[in-house]
Amino acid sequence: MSTPTLRDVAEAAGVHAATASRALNPGTRGLVNADTAKRVIRVAESLGYRPNPIARGLKTAKSGTVGLVIPDLTNPLFPPIVRGIEDVLEPAGYSGLIVNTDNDPRREQAQVELLRARQVEGLIVATAMVDHPLLEQLHREGVLMVMVNRRPDGVDVPSITPDDAAGIDLAVEHLASLGHRRIAHLAGPATTSTGVSRSRAYRAAVRDRGLADDPALVVDCQYWNEEAGAAALRSLLDSGVEFTAVVAGNDLIALGCYDVLAERGMTCPDDLSVVGFNDMPFLDKLAPPLTTVSIPHQQIGAEAARLLLDAIAEPDRPARSVLLPLTLVVRGSTAPPA
Repeated sequence: MSTPTLRDVAEAAGVHAATASRALNPGTRGLVNADTAKRVIRVAESLGYRPNPIARGLKTAKSGTVGLVIPDLTNPLFPPIVRGIEDVLEPAGYSGLIVNTDNDPRREQAQVELLRARQVEGLIVATAMVDHPLLEQLHREGVLMVMVNRRPDGVDVPSITPDDAAGIDLAVEHLASLGHRRIAHLAGPATTSTGVSRSRAYRAAVRDRGLADDPALVVDCQYWNEEAGAAALRSLLDSGVEFTAVVAGNDLIALGCYDVLAERGMTCPDDLSVVGFNDMPFLDKLAPPLTTVSIPHQQIGAEAARLLLDAIAEPDRPARSVLLPLTLVVRGSTAPPA
């Protein structure tokens, strides 16, 4: 049995092929009478017709696809961001092609080249090193991009980011209000824009409140993960420097703190208060539940998709950046110092 074509659908529905094409494309369906569109869709389903996006792209010079460049799909931060992106792309007739870079510049370049070969109409990029020549190259070549959750220096493209500085300030203010004077910071990698911005915000927050501004209280983690957080806290404890609380660069780093406290027979928050950043799922199920800065992940994804669709519709419009406000979720991992 031959594969049904668009012409077969149009003839069976009693409409012109162009009308059938518009009815089957979510992006143009609104141009067709609603009853006609429903009839065409029913006929297409009954015939087992599947649109050919490649053929459509050849005719329209548009692929209807967007590339999503994610640094680490195992990080619970990113799935809700991707969900937010898809929630906006799908009604607009677009789909997302996801690639995982593993924070490896060579892999990232190869994956981006693959996306471009598939003629994506733009990129939503969630990976941003402080020194990121690939992004500079893509920007020079006119590739439409939106930065999500992170923003590199020197690349003037639309971005949607959480207000990291305000989030860190909330965390330090909370600990200071409990009576903590020596607050450590386990910072994210210094090679990432997020790690740098949150570390700067920590220094500003402790200075503004007259708290201990001791360089020995800051340890840079090599990665944004639990193992790196554990290694950082071990080095801080072994150094002998005094501190009663920790602001972690993200929730995974904070989980590493929990591991080390268990190793050394210490308890949280009696021996050490811990604050995370991101509000990943299930943090309220930890013992104790983690106090953390909450980021509206799904909203970040949705706003990123809207910014990219705007750029696709108007490529020459000035780059627009959105900064989202954050909140602190206070749970059981913080208390006054012993």
